[in-house]
Amino acid sequence: MITSETYSKSQIYSDSFENDSEKYKMIAENVTISYGGVPAVKDVSMKFKEKSVTALIGPSGCGKTTFLRCLNRMHDMTKNAKVEGKVMIDGIDLYSKEIDPIYHRRKVGMVFQKPNPFPTMSIFDNVTAGLRLNGVRDKRILNEIVEDTLKMAYLWDEVKNDLKKPAVELSGGQQQRLCIARALAIQPEVLLMDEPASALDPIATQKIEETIIELKKEFTIIIVTHNMQQAVRVSDYTGFMYLGDLIEFRKTKKLFTDPKNDLTAKYVQGQFG
Repeated sequence: MITSETYSKSQIYSDSFENDSEKYKMIAENVTISYGGVPAVKDVSMKFKEKSVTALIGPSGCGKTTFLRCLNRMHDMTKNAKVEGKVMIDGIDLYSKEIDPIYHRRKVGMVFQKPNPFPTMSIFDNVTAGLRLNGVRDKRILNEIVEDTLKMAYLWDEVKNDLKKPAVELSGGQQQRLCIARALAIQPEVLLMDEPASALDPIATQKIEETIIELKKEFTIIIVTHNMQQAVRVSDYTGFMYLGDLIEFRKTKKLFTDPKNDLTAKYVQGQFG
């Protein structure tokens, strides 16, 4: 078994800070996340390039999802959770006391592992739920956003004649794409995705991956995945995490073909998981 004693901080490799001429949408600096005083993520720093896909990989319990959730201040709602360090979007620290968490969550959308459409709502009402909460009532605007976001999620052609249909009657893959459309409807700048295809069949997974690749033309996307082949297919950058540490963070092709860290090499070669 590989333990924390088998690697040291000096082995951790990241080239995410090497080219400061790049345009970064979001930056995490020295982020530590603890539950009841026990660290689950330890001193992680990453930069997320604008209009790109970054994948977070690593074995279960390594801190991927814990880190992802801090980018949307979701730990604010978790008892005994503490986030230290900085998370900045466009240079503004999201954990500053002056920041309104609700306003921030409009800028950073979230898609969860399991599709979670609102069960009592139609397809149309699922997409517009966030807009209505924010006071948007104009039917023309709502109709336009529903069509635009469902097209972006590659779902429009499948549901355009059934928008009043209960969302729960859609297939699992369609429900997940609906959740993507719902997240896009509030016009976020960053989209977080926590294993968005893990509960789906191969055909639905392919559609989700195609959607991600198209969405990066307009959004900065950060995705957690256990599927290393998926990381290779959809991401531009990949971070490998282990026991709460960021072990290696590089361009995806480089990380998988020429890992700088022995632990990364063993993981991507399937020697442990």
